[in-house]
Amino acid sequence: MTATLEQAVKLGLREEEFEKIKEVLGRTPNFTEVAMYSVMWSEHCSYKNSITWLKTLPRDGSKVLVKAGDENAGLIDIGDGWGCVFKIESHNHPSAIEPFQGAATGVGGIHRDIFTMGARPIASLNSLRFGKVDNPKTKWLIKGVVKGIGHYGNCFGVPTVAGEVYYESCYQTNPLVNAMSVGVVKVGQTVSATSHGAGNPVFIVGASTGKDGIGGASFASADISENSAEQLPSVQVGDPFEEKKLLEACLEMIPTGALIGMQDMGAAGITCSTSEMSAKGEHGMIIHLDKVPTRQANMKPWEMLLSESQERMLIVVKKGREAEVQAIFDRWDIHCVEIGEVTAHPNLKYYMNGELVADVPAESLVLGGGAPIYKRDFKEPAYLAEINSFNPDTVPEPIDLKEVAWQLIQLPNIASKHWIYDQYDSMVGTGNTQTNSPSDAAIVRVHGTNKAIAMTTDCNSRYVWADPYKGAMIAVSEAARNIVCSGGQPVAITNCLNFGNPYNPEVYYQFVNAIKGMGEACRKLDTPVTGGNVSFYNQSEDGPVYPTPTIGMVGVLDHLSQKMTLGFTHAGDCIYVLGSEKNDFNCSEYLHHIVGVTHSPAPYFELEEEYTLQQTVARLITSKLVKSAHDISEGGLFACLLESAMVNGLGFNVHTIEGMRKDAVLFGEAQSRVVVSVNPDLHNLFEAEIKGLPFRKIGHVNAHKDINIDNESWGYISDWKEAYDGALEKLLM
Repeated sequence: MTATLEQAVKLGLREEEFEKIKEVLGRTPNFTEVAMYSVMWSEHCSYKNSITWLKTLPRDGSKVLVKAGDENAGLIDIGDGWGCVFKIESHNHPSAIEPFQGAATGVGGIHRDIFTMGARPIASLNSLRFGKVDNPKTKWLIKGVVKGIGHYGNCFGVPTVAGEVYYESCYQTNPLVNAMSVGVVKVGQTVSATSHGAGNPVFIVGASTGKDGIGGASFASADISENSAEQLPSVQVGDPFEEKKLLEACLEMIPTGALIGMQDMGAAGITCSTSEMSAKGEHGMIIHLDKVPTRQANMKPWEMLLSESQERMLIVVKKGREAEVQAIFDRWDIHCVEIGEVTAHPNLKYYMNGELVADVPAESLVLGGGAPIYKRDFKEPAYLAEINSFNPDTVPEPIDLKEVAWQLIQLPNIASKHWIYDQYDSMVGTGNTQTNSPSDAAIVRVHGTNKAIAMTTDCNSRYVWADPYKGAMIAVSEAARNIVCSGGQPVAITNCLNFGNPYNPEVYYQFVNAIKGMGEACRKLDTPVTGGNVSFYNQSEDGPVYPTPTIGMVGVLDHLSQKMTLGFTHAGDCIYVLGSEKNDFNCSEYLHHIVGVTHSPAPYFELEEEYTLQQTVARLITSKLVKSAHDISEGGLFACLLESAMVNGLGFNVHTIEGMRKDAVLFGEAQSRVVVSVNPDLHNLFEAEIKGLPFRKIGHVNAHKDINIDNESWGYISDWKEAYDGALEKLLM
């Protein structure tokens, strides 16, 4: 039975897209075929509204082994015959309506992207956004998401080593849940998501196929509304123990040489894996859906093709090697069922009990093939006029700076997130080095080598909202700054681009300019983009979320001994600020949440100054002239100093700057600044090494365990730490 335009539109296709499908097929498609195109041509799978601009991002680098989009994840060379595979993706819409499973399956899905390339995941990171903490729904979402991330990661056995959490009212209905995975593999032992060789058998391995997750890709390509809860079947259900077995079986199979290609079944399930592997290998497939192991009886062909049931992979095996592959999966007690074969003809033919239910060209379904590409109109958002009219002189200087600081360090965006990360297993695998010696970025050792990988996720979305171009540059720069301050060399990024509806010209303006800013910063800092994820439609009846281009970045430490801590280590050490200090508190937590100014420009930032700062800090660390390094970000200089002091319970004496507003000096978030501590015996060598970069000696570390600012005592570090550590938990419980 042929499909109708009404059915196609209901599935999320546009009228012109339905006509294009008829043109491709030379006939009117049936419902199953339309359903397949609806998921593959959804924004989530095809990037149809973003790919034009994504192609402008830098994708080449001396350490990049796989270009963006060529495989499931990015792959970089970290030296000594090792590669690092990494990627970040969103699971926003599922987490908005079922936070536990939405977040859990986000973690499971991103790990599959790593081991489908033959790498073993060694670390997990995340980036989360929620609404106001005092809202009952927000509390429910936070608790569900955190529990889901912890449950899956802890059971799967990969440590969660880093992340970020922000709270803003724009995320009230539509939270953001971005998950990142990092793995390692020997160079030359990776697996490609491809299919070739007519007659080679096609297997589905892993969990059974059910009705959970049907149409999840289309669901992720629409705005969130009050009716979204009715789409609960679109949320997948995860089983981390099944995935752990799947991981080990796949990694055991790869060295046999029996494998042609492997692809995980994420968005769009069997449809996606069969079409992408076939299109890449320029072959087709015959698939017998009645052979697919199912959890529910009498599943329809389109349900099986669109199901996003978790913990499944599609593999193509060399003909004649079936038995040895089967034996491996049998040992791990995992389904391994031959469901079809590769064909020389480029079409995908799906059968159910001998009946042909769909016949489509593989190339026509995929990104880079027949999937549509659009370039949307954009215009400058009206709210930017109010932002640019802000006059800082209208903000009176606070009388009691200590009271402001006390409030500031207990804000949800600044206070300790230990209530969250304590629920994650950060030590499984014994690779995480952060427990007793924290750095700005997570540092994870590569077992069997002296190397370590630095990794971080970063994005201040309020900066991007205030200035999409500059804000995206800041996101890239802060990620790189965190890696540099940790002793690593930034190498490459993956991104998770969370925006509202692309058909809104103001939202598309944010997207386009964020891409431009991201590209410029990546080129300057030599951190090419290896891939990632676009998540549009993060929008509700209340409007779009802040534009949130989350940056996941990795860097390399050639030897673990290069690691640098953020904590002050010895009383008497000199404290310096490196970088330009500005009379600027624009867009700061202080201005936004303490003063109550919602519209102000992004903070001061110049890319050339950022580059000089990072080169200088890297040189100082290599020369062993600094004992700690911590970048100034949310909360400004005071929050930075407090975080450095709390690590070892040491205090600090510092001075502000004569002639500058003290609230700007202490709480402003002007970029491209780092606080370092220096052995006083080395301060002359240290200062001589700084060339072309402003710096100021602001004070020293003290053994009295107190805070002293401009010769005024602000009390003991222990009291500040107690407030900082307990603030978020008090708000959530």
